[in-house]
Amino acid sequence: MAKSNVAIVVDSTAYIPPDLVEKYDLTVIPQILILGEEEYRDDVDIRPGEFYLKMQQSSDFPKTSQATIQDFKDVFEGLKDKAESILAIVISGELSGTLNSATQAKAALPDLNIEIVDSRTIAMALGFIVLAAARAAENGKSLEEVAQVARDTIGKVGLIFAVNTLEFLHRGGRIGGARRFLGTALNIKSILHVEEGKVKALDQVRTRKKSLNFVLDEVAKHVEGHKNVRIASLHAASPDDAQFLLEAASERFNPIQALTSEISPVVGAHAGPGTVGLIWSVDI
Repeated sequence: MAKSNVAIVVDSTAYIPPDLVEKYDLTVIPQILILGEEEYRDDVDIRPGEFYLKMQQSSDFPKTSQATIQDFKDVFEGLKDKAESILAIVISGELSGTLNSATQAKAALPDLNIEIVDSRTIAMALGFIVLAAARAAENGKSLEEVAQVARDTIGKVGLIFAVNTLEFLHRGGRIGGARRFLGTALNIKSILHVEEGKVKALDQVRTRKKSLNFVLDEVAKHVEGHKNVRIASLHAASPDDAQFLLEAASERFNPIQALTSEISPVVGAHAGPGTVGLIWSVDI
């Protein structure tokens, strides 16, 4: 069987739906989740539903660790007979050491044609970047061309989400500028987004319903008037709210692609159960 031009590698925080992983023959490197004395590979040893149940039953706060240099080396070497080149697209370097692991693995394999792209984002925003690159690879583009598609798409995707509590992001050190929104007001929902590779505060609203409508209205500002809108709702143990957002966004924005993605356990360890949001991708 002839080699493909470009094999695409992504870390598990993207949590791309399995049918799309299979369609584009993507290689997913699992991140690591640590709960108590147990260590799990993201979406290999533990799935979201099981993870949130374990969180409720455990007195330990979950911790996470990026895929190692050896993990990336093993994957890269495993792809050398399958593809002429390899493109790895990973979670924002501002949020994880994954980029460093991938970069060092590449340096250790100078005979392989590897490109690394920092997505500057997370979850299905990363996923939409990967899928744009995968479509380019499917069309026979070179490694340099596919990598450029990925980099160009970074500015065309976004993520806005509401969390039930900032406790998990705060304890995990992932909220950056959102710290100023820490408060104890009853039923206040924080709205966050990813900007410049970091999780930052956007606003606060009262009640869950208002937070969902706020997310929808904010996403509208980014997608209305653009072509080829793609939408993904995402959630951590909140499928009904994610379905509401997906249906409302589909009716309002008429996307060419609409899907639901769960939040991976490794991301959920920081976002916390009840997190729900919308991700978009557009052609500018």
